[in-house]
Amino acid sequence: MNKNELAKEVASRMSTTVTETLLFINTMNEVICESIMRDESVLMQNFGQYVPWKQGERMGRNPRTNENCPIPERVSVKFKPGKGLLDKINGK
Repeated sequence: MNKNELAKEVASRMSTTVTETLLFINTMNEVICESIMRDESVLMQNFGQYVPWKQGERMGRNPRTNENCPIPERVSVKFKPGKGLLDKINGK
């Protein structure tokens, strides 16, 4: 499911327009991104948690040339599913 399909599904369930729903989804994405950039986790009870994860600098390899090259440190994001989400998708 892509973002437009998600927006159409949510809009139909909430009796709103797709445009309003896309605005909500985009705003939610911005808020989550800004929180991650401030090194804060975002917890949605019974759904899951977005956690910033700092990856240190490491050596990688270019698969075309077999050359070793440094990969700079960066911040990534891990998603930890919540118990409610896991129970729902596993039929509990």
